Amino acid sequence: MLSQELYDEIPSLDLADFTSGDAERKARFVQDLGRAFNQIGFVAIRNHGLTNDLTRQLYDSAKAFFSAPEEVKKKYEHPELNGQRGYIGKGKETAKGFKVADLKEFYHIGQPEPVGEMPANVLPEEYPEFGEATLTAYRTLENAGKQLLRAIALYLELPETYFDDKVSNGDSILRALHYFPLDPDATPEGAVRAAPHGDINLITLLMGASADGLEVLRRDGKWIGITALPDQVVVNVGDMLDRLTNHKLKSTIHQVVNPPREKMNQSRYSIPFFMHPRADMDLTCLESCIDAEHPKLYVNMTAGEFLNERLMELGLKKA
Repeated sequence: MLSQELYDEIPSLDLADFTSGDAERKARFVQDLGRAFNQIGFVAIRNHGLTNDLTRQLYDSAKAFFSAPEEVKKKYEHPELNGQRGYIGKGKETAKGFKVADLKEFYHIGQPEPVGEMPANVLPEEYPEFGEATLTAYRTLENAGKQLLRAIALYLELPETYFDDKVSNGDSILRALHYFPLDPDATPEGAVRAAPHGDINLITLLMGASADGLEVLRRDGKWIGITALPDQVVVNVGDMLDRLTNHKLKSTIHQVVNPPREKMNQSRYSIPFFMHPRADMDLTCLESCIDAEHPKLYVNMTAGEFLNERLMELGLKKA
């Protein structure tokens, strides 16, 4: 069983334990996952479905796109989509509560087969392999996310399929991130690659990045570094799941710090998958997570209302 002590590194679990058909292994996975999300909000997962070849193709194609001339990248920037599809350029996203934009550029891929009013994907025609790899990864990580949400539902003593219809054709996003090289003498004061923040969504699945830099804020206020092994994805609780569970499952604050001066001329690439529900999901705190010792913390709202609020806070959408 996982320790109740403060973690110096995040716990590692095997998703195959949950999907094995072995009731004992499945139950142990549920409790270990829930305990990790209750304690620190992060866990490393093996057997998530991504292959080494797909991961390599993803990073190679992302590097190729971000190396393109600015005029090529800007062809795929659509401000009217509020940063939900296509390319989002440098200086466009600012973490909640911060005044200086993060030092990054990124590309968003949504549902491969959009439904309703969901916007279609904007894929760079000059880099077809980028579109192919991101759409395949999207489907793979979405499937792993659905299994993890089933385990979370069981931990919360809900029906195992509680989240299934809520994330079916959900607003999930795959984000290919480029933290571009920095000039140590010209970086704006206070600017970092990603300022401390919590993710908006239910859960985030993050494959290993190309360089160090990701840090998680532990309960005692200490920042600890996280590096996923090649066969792992790092999974963390997002603000929506935190709201739903009245902070029982914790959306942990994390950041990407600037590299040491001698490595500032190097790029960093990262590809997280943000698992979102459908916009109409009710995020009202579960009654089972509210009691005298844990009074209700959050006002009622839908996932769509919460996402809209956060996009405005990030500067991706105008009021």
